[in-house]
Amino acid sequence: MILSGTRRIALASQYFLHFGVMGIVLPYFNLYCFHIGLTGFQIGVVSAMRSAALVLFSIFWSMLADRYEARKPIYILCLFFSTGIWSLYLFFANFWMILAITLIYGIFYSPVISFLEAFTMDALDVEKTRYGSIRVWGSISFIAMVIFIGKLIDLYHIDIILVLVLLAAGFQSLASFHVPTVKRSTKQESFFFSKALLQKKVLVFLGCAFLMLVSHGAYYGFFSIHLERLGFSKTFIGVAWAMASLSEIGVMIRSRALFEKYTPFRTLVFSFLVAALRWGCLIFVQSPFTILITQCLHGVTYGAFHMASILYMDALAPETAKTVGQAANNAVTYGLGLMAGFFIAGILYEPLGAAGLFAVSGIIALAGGVLFRIFGS
Repeated sequence: MILSGTRRIALASQYFLHFGVMGIVLPYFNLYCFHIGLTGFQIGVVSAMRSAALVLFSIFWSMLADRYEARKPIYILCLFFSTGIWSLYLFFANFWMILAITLIYGIFYSPVISFLEAFTMDALDVEKTRYGSIRVWGSISFIAMVIFIGKLIDLYHIDIILVLVLLAAGFQSLASFHVPTVKRSTKQESFFFSKALLQKKVLVFLGCAFLMLVSHGAYYGFFSIHLERLGFSKTFIGVAWAMASLSEIGVMIRSRALFEKYTPFRTLVFSFLVAALRWGCLIFVQSPFTILITQCLHGVTYGAFHMASILYMDALAPETAKTVGQAANNAVTYGLGLMAGFFIAGILYEPLGAAGLFAVSGIIALAGGVLFRIFGS
């Protein structure tokens, strides 16, 4: 089945809006927390709470979706509820309330990306290697947001990110009604986690992917703070994040050629090694040019790694557990992995500083790559 233009636009628009939100939250929400007086440890705890919610609830929502074939209604419900809960950030600025809001928000926001990935894999059908041509719209949106928002914060105040996220999330919620529904011929077997996802290859992959995202904790949690402390403006911070996302685009638009030449397994191994190199470089680099060069490696450490992960899991998961398979991938990596990474970064940031954090990150990424190469084949 060839994906129609209408369906392609519907999916691309969801990626565009979703990663537009991420283009505000990832670079600037922790910086916002820093500016309202939260400590490095508290920022790490808030970030970890967001990831913990992904672990605890995304698989739950996904099992419901696969069991009752209700992926689209749950997707729409979660988008609307999470958008409403985000509005509470406008009224509270103390640590405990922010932590509570983050938890409740995460309960409903947790399945969004895994559902979207599953929608896309189902809709693409025999064209799965074209995934990058749809996902790339998320990267384009991310670039636009980080540059635009960085400049806007320099002109006004960082509080503006709360309203902008609310508006973007509202648009995504309204647009979610157009997400395509793909009917399956296979009957759902069980409400429980599929035993097929407990095979050795899946467990090794999830364990090593967990380490990959642990290594990203320092980057996602403290990179913006690190740049600000080096004396860079919010505009440059936005440009640095945009450069990372721009590097994804070149990889994603060539996804079909990439995976016709290299298997997802080989792509994953290479991504681990590049991640170790990237974090190692951040220990030393401080000039604008060299920082932007290291950001170009994001095309491999996130772009190629993420696409290979989606394809690898889709190939291993049975038809009856596609949503749960993608949810498990996201929960273990962007959930559990980032949660652990944020906790580690939050604890180590003040005693070790940014250089120490990136050194630890490099070691973790290298360990993940070595283990995956040895035990994942």
